[in-house]
Amino acid sequence: MTNNPNTGVREDENVANPRTPVSLLPPGRELPQQNVDARTESHYFGVTQEPLAGKAHLMKPTILVLVITAAVVLTIAVHSRGQGSPQPSQAQEAVTGFDDQSNGFSDPGRRTADQKFFEEVEHTAPDGLGPIYNAQSCRECHQTPVSGAASQVSEFRAGHLDPHGFFQNPEVPINRGTEVIRDRTLINDRAICPEIQEHVPETETIRTSRMTTSALGDGYVEAISDETLLKIRKEQCRASHRKICGQAVKVPVPEAEGPDRIGRFGWKDQHASLLAFAADAYLNEMGITSTLQKAEVTMTCNPAVATTVPNSDPTKVTEPNSQPDPNDNNLEDVDHFASFMRSLKAPARDEIAAVTPDAKRGAELFTKIGCAICHVDTIVTGKSPASPGGPGLHPEAVENRTIHPFSDFLLHDVGTGDGISVALIEHFGRQRVEKRFREESEAGETKGGATNQEDECSESYQTAVAEGEKHPKLLRDTLCARNKIRTAPLWGLRLRSRLMHDGNSVQLDDAIRRHRHEGEEVSERFFKLKPADQKAVLAFLESL
Repeated sequence: MTNNPNTGVREDENVANPRTPVSLLPPGRELPQQNVDARTESHYFGVTQEPLAGKAHLMKPTILVLVITAAVVLTIAVHSRGQGSPQPSQAQEAVTGFDDQSNGFSDPGRRTADQKFFEEVEHTAPDGLGPIYNAQSCRECHQTPVSGAASQVSEFRAGHLDPHGFFQNPEVPINRGTEVIRDRTLINDRAICPEIQEHVPETETIRTSRMTTSALGDGYVEAISDETLLKIRKEQCRASHRKICGQAVKVPVPEAEGPDRIGRFGWKDQHASLLAFAADAYLNEMGITSTLQKAEVTMTCNPAVATTVPNSDPTKVTEPNSQPDPNDNNLEDVDHFASFMRSLKAPARDEIAAVTPDAKRGAELFTKIGCAICHVDTIVTGKSPASPGGPGLHPEAVENRTIHPFSDFLLHDVGTGDGISVALIEHFGRQRVEKRFREESEAGETKGGATNQEDECSESYQTAVAEGEKHPKLLRDTLCARNKIRTAPLWGLRLRSRLMHDGNSVQLDDAIRRHRHEGEEVSERFFKLKPADQKAVLAFLESL
């Protein structure tokens, strides 16, 4: 096999999803202080795991075989009947535009305050920037053409496979080798002192860039019910004769400490809540801790910690860095970030380009060749799960709204997956992950788990997990998706100069050509179209 230039590993290794252990942490056992990955789980949980070799056939790429008329079904709007949502014809259209105004979720004054926090440039002290980080403000990565959108900025992630084919988080030495950064896949590009600048070791052969995602319209996306996403999944499985079945991974909602929700934010669907998404980025992209993400990645070079709160010394920081502000309804910075993102209008189409004959014809062909199986045109939102975030907010503004995201917000293997799994501690924090493992272990004693004959990464098993017939395991389910990527929402596509999760495509037809595995036959159908029809599909995409 040849080496994949993007990952540095054999192509067959990067395509196959690893099978993972079938039991979790016994009650009372603590998570070891090293990478939380399949190898660690197998060792500490007393499970003997077969190596990847000889098992790759269980997760081989599938080829889409479907009748064209079945694809038309996916253009019907999906809605949240279970939450009392109206029919698509009755629901109001979501607010769209690039005027930098609220979609109604927040009052003008609150919106202005939230945006100020989102655009604020952070400093080492007293804000808590770093010690390792990527950016000094949210706006630095989210600003084309308005605050909250995407940009050309990417982040870098890495890892490797062990001799048994299990994915391992990287081990990155800093401070002249006296400290090792573990439990995350992100490699930060900046540091507040030279001795802790991260560098990718040669052992970390799986490497990728991931482009900044847009937050435009995400308040609506957050309000899509789990039931709606599962209906989309069920329909695409049916329409494609189970050749295309998005994976729905249920993830924690840290601020609620209640039931999980299906992930929909981030390239790996690692978050279902915009507040959790904001806290994750604040820590891992900017190095600033909060009550949802309390632990620094490293304390080396960190400023001195103040002994009083609020902190009045500009040379010191508090821990966590961001604290509830008693003069601001006890809100934290991440509360403002989340309410700002919830207030963002959905991307508007190019009204002139959209009505051209080519674009109209292209929209029909987009559905006809099967693109709409995953890039779902119309969805109706349900009830917003937004937690209380102070005055001036109106969650009902994003509820029961018709949106046109051209995404199913599910995970798919389309041959471009980077092979990197979700680093649970990075995104949720060690304490929360330890608690989750204990709960999963207890749940496994009362709810059916896998048998020795079952492949827990198989579509059928993951369907049972999504539908509540099998108990979820966060580590296993995210490892199963390491070669999958969230279906990129195509609204606002014309704003992107670099395409796909890694930004390695700059032409639309190249991005289509790169769709393999679950998307292979749809991609082939596009290139079998007459040149004029291909041009029409591209014209449609350029109008989004």
